[in-house]
Amino acid sequence: MPSSPSSLATAAEPVGKPAPSVIQLHRGGTSVLLDTRTAGLPTILHWGPDTGTLSTHELDSLAIAAAPQRVSGGIDSPARLTLLPQEAFGWQHSPALQGHRGGTGWASALSTTAVSATGHGVAITAEDTAAALSLVTELDVTAAGVVRQRHTLTNNGTTDYELSQLAAVFPLPPSASEVMDTTGRHLKERTAQRRPLTVGAHVRESRRGRPGADASLLMLAGEDGFGFRSGLVHGVHLAWSGNHRLSAERTINADNFLTAGELLAPGEAILAPGESYSTPWALGSWGHGLDQLSARFHADLRARPQHPAKPRPVTLNTWEAVYFDHDLDTLKALADKAAEVGVERFVLDDGWFNGRRDDTAGLGDWFVDAGVWPDGLGPLAEHVRSLGMEFGLWFEPEMVNPDSELARNHPDWILHTDGRWPLPGRQQQVLNLAHPDCYAYLLERIDALLGEYPIGYIKWDHNRDLMDASDARTGRPGVHISTTALYRLLAELKDRHPGLEIESCASGGARVDLGILDFTDRIWTSDCIDPIERLDNQANTGLLVPYELMGAHIGGPRSHSTHRRHTLGFMARTAVFGHLGIEWDISGIDDAQTDELRSWVEFHKANRALFHSGVSVHADHPDAAIDIRGVVGSDSRRAIFAFTQREASTTYPAGRFTLPGLGEDARYSVRLSGPLTDDLGNGQSPLAWAGTDVVFSGRSLATIGLQAPVLFPEHSVLVIVDQITG
Repeated sequence: MPSSPSSLATAAEPVGKPAPSVIQLHRGGTSVLLDTRTAGLPTILHWGPDTGTLSTHELDSLAIAAAPQRVSGGIDSPARLTLLPQEAFGWQHSPALQGHRGGTGWASALSTTAVSATGHGVAITAEDTAAALSLVTELDVTAAGVVRQRHTLTNNGTTDYELSQLAAVFPLPPSASEVMDTTGRHLKERTAQRRPLTVGAHVRESRRGRPGADASLLMLAGEDGFGFRSGLVHGVHLAWSGNHRLSAERTINADNFLTAGELLAPGEAILAPGESYSTPWALGSWGHGLDQLSARFHADLRARPQHPAKPRPVTLNTWEAVYFDHDLDTLKALADKAAEVGVERFVLDDGWFNGRRDDTAGLGDWFVDAGVWPDGLGPLAEHVRSLGMEFGLWFEPEMVNPDSELARNHPDWILHTDGRWPLPGRQQQVLNLAHPDCYAYLLERIDALLGEYPIGYIKWDHNRDLMDASDARTGRPGVHISTTALYRLLAELKDRHPGLEIESCASGGARVDLGILDFTDRIWTSDCIDPIERLDNQANTGLLVPYELMGAHIGGPRSHSTHRRHTLGFMARTAVFGHLGIEWDISGIDDAQTDELRSWVEFHKANRALFHSGVSVHADHPDAAIDIRGVVGSDSRRAIFAFTQREASTTYPAGRFTLPGLGEDARYSVRLSGPLTDDLGNGQSPLAWAGTDVVFSGRSLATIGLQAPVLFPEHSVLVIVDQITG
């Protein structure tokens, strides 16, 4: 979609001149129209498709046209859905702000006092002198068309103010009638679920101290039956790695809206006189279909100055190859084979530090275990580097085993309440990174190891939920302060070690959010690398995160988490749509497997510039047994699609499928890629178009399509599409 020129009606006006009554923001194909005259804070009249620059008269007309009538049984001044709806102005639905002063002073009537331009957005100042509160609300539109919101609340009173909720509000169009979010568990994160958007609130909360495996990355609402390529849909995400609350709500007054905010525990945000609290950024995107919505998030992430610039190294992680069985000769042999197949980064996982022979002990004692590594990690790191690969190392700095020197010597560093330990998880407790001595210890230990060895990459794990997590020094909740301390620690390590890359792993994909991705370079999408399970996981993670930030590995012939068996080709065709890696003991594979694995690594390297910069696309196929996804180059000259037969189709053959997202008027050649011996099913004749020099327009491929190949269940093929010039 072409972008509209950015504009802000107040941008060129001198300071002090009154802002227009309705402010219009246009950027990245997104328009936001903001009525500043509503009681309390301004109201978003429109958020979504570009309206073009509108005249003052039309803007005023839209504001008038949005005003509701008074109805029987209602209040005399009908409430409006503002950026911070408040009961003082008639709002009787879910509140955006809640707090009190020792049981009183709970009501607020924050009203706009100033609106100022801030580049491609606005900052709105509001005051409530009676409640002794002030608020600054920032709203801007990024170059990709993502809308960002953040509130900062300040206590102007003489007594403490306890804040319990402060959320960003995003209005939805009347056409929004269906909600979609995701849920899950360890080894099966991000499974989509849908429901009608009816009167009432659909709320998703995370109380796990991290987003959690069951968390929804996005709260989405759109036209009934919206898909990847159809239906107007809006969604919000909270860029925060602690507890959070997302909601979708429809009121009896026909207001539809989404909210996003940090979930604050009692006593977690007590503002002393003069103190302020800023919410995490809430990010909203929209699209005609989920592909367009996610493309805005992807473009926004790729525009960040810290976004990885170098090609994403093909990675081998040792966990499913050796687990805790660390032996220098075994690992050197694994590194030799890794280099032979083209791996560029070798990561030593759990088991290298003091007392760590299994997962019951040692966690927190970040010293190389001399019993296992008598000469330290140097011999392995040097061998890996001599083979032309980067060396990476696994840490889990936020956790501690009770059976560790750290826990025995510093129990006060552990998050706990009233002298009792939280229930254990994975034989672990959680450290309080906000404790200055704990923070200093972790910084010193990791920094020292990074200085001693040529470590270019950290796999940063977080393997249990937080529970009963209090700062033992104060007795107050510890999730917020630990999360902000984590961000400081990651930033400090990167500042001390330029070029260091960090992966966010949390027992798989339990900490995937744009807060952690401000400080890390990829996320581990799931501990389950079964390609069938990864289809949904990667598609739904990809609504927010582009391919180059999603770890996607090729596993062994039998999945460790599901015990399904799959061909190497099927695993590879799923994993190439991501940051490719290997999670498999390949040291003993035969020559044929070595050649095949090498060919897939070479294929990924040859095409990763496309995978990691192109536009993610998915076809909405009516047969749930079939999955079609791909990536289209930003110039539309080349695309790669995967056609996957998840299970047996009812129809036989399965009929036609389409390839969306190409240049409509461009002409393309289409072919199946690579050897098909492990992929073709029991079709009794050749697939006609696969063996012919066929040419199609992008419009024909998106609307008419091709006959699907006959495949066995849990098999796939790649379709390569190249533009024909001349």
